Amino acid sequence: MAPSAPRTRAAAALHMKQIALDNQDRTIRCLRAQLATERRGLAVTKKELKETQVALEASHKVIAGLTEIGLSMSKKIENMKVKKQLVKANHVECHQKFQARIHEAEDSMQAQHLLIEALVDEKDSLLQSIHDLQEANNAPAPFDGDWEEEPEEEPEEIEDIPLGEGEIDDE
Repeated sequence: MAPSAPRTRAAAALHMKQIALDNQDRTIRCLRAQLATERRGLAVTKKELKETQVALEASHKVIAGLTEIGLSMSKKIENMKVKKQLVKANHVECHQKFQARIHEAEDSMQAQHLLIEALVDEKDSLLQSIHDLQEANNAPAPFDGDWEEEPEEEPEEIEDIPLGEGEIDDE
């Protein structure tokens, strides 16, 4: 029984590393889905910004046209000036809000990209560790069907990790 103990530990270590890789793969898929969602949201935001700019430019043209025609009553001219100032203020406010949303989305995408890169690096490291363990134990590659049969033991229960907000369940 003593000679199979290291092999059992190595198999368990490989199994745990495979579980970690599977979890990281799931996380990467989730983050990629979130990144795609963020990109779609950014595209919609940019489209809304463009539509707002076109609408505001049209509003500015209407205001300029009415000003050029010249209204005879000074009260109407004053009202037009006030409206024009409000439109400009709203334009600036909307522009700032859209710029802030675009900046947030870009920051989020950059952070997610960095996280994905870190997870990919970690995955590569884990794969290398598995490979090194296999070489150290002269073990065959996993899942090649050449594993020795070991006496069955009751497997430990592995608790499911609950999904947090924003994660995708691929099952």
